[in-house]
Amino acid sequence: MKVVIQRVSDAKVSVDNKVLGQIDQGLCLLVAFADEDTTDTLNYMAHKIANMRIFTDSEGKMNLSLKDVGGSILSISQFTLYADTKKGNRPSFVGAGGFESSSQKYDQFNQTLRSYDLKVETGEFGADMQVALTNDGPVTIIMER
Repeated sequence: MKVVIQRVSDAKVSVDNKVLGQIDQGLCLLVAFADEDTTDTLNYMAHKIANMRIFTDSEGKMNLSLKDVGGSILSISQFTLYADTKKGNRPSFVGAGGFESSSQKYDQFNQTLRSYDLKVETGEFGADMQVALTNDGPVTIIMER
């Protein structure tokens, strides 16, 4: 599983000019799954993200979590995180999980995030999406398990 975490002041995802998910302050997650990812993997990643202290406190230190600041999550599936660019000029995506299993893992991952009493907006799995965001900081963190 790979996740690109971006701290945002706002973010939205659209399909065919229709907004599917939109948040103000929070985290925009770009999420990809591999076939070997398990429920333990999803739980671990959700726990780390829900509790990650990357928002600034009154002293300007990254010391607050998403819950501390009342933030939300915009979770977007993005299998291209598994791009292998070692050979040639066309990326290979053989490391990405299969469509059906990854779709189920995406739903399960988002439900696990919600179990932390977080507001989680999503895109549409497998769709051609347009993402707009304002990266706050910028703060971008890459997690892989």
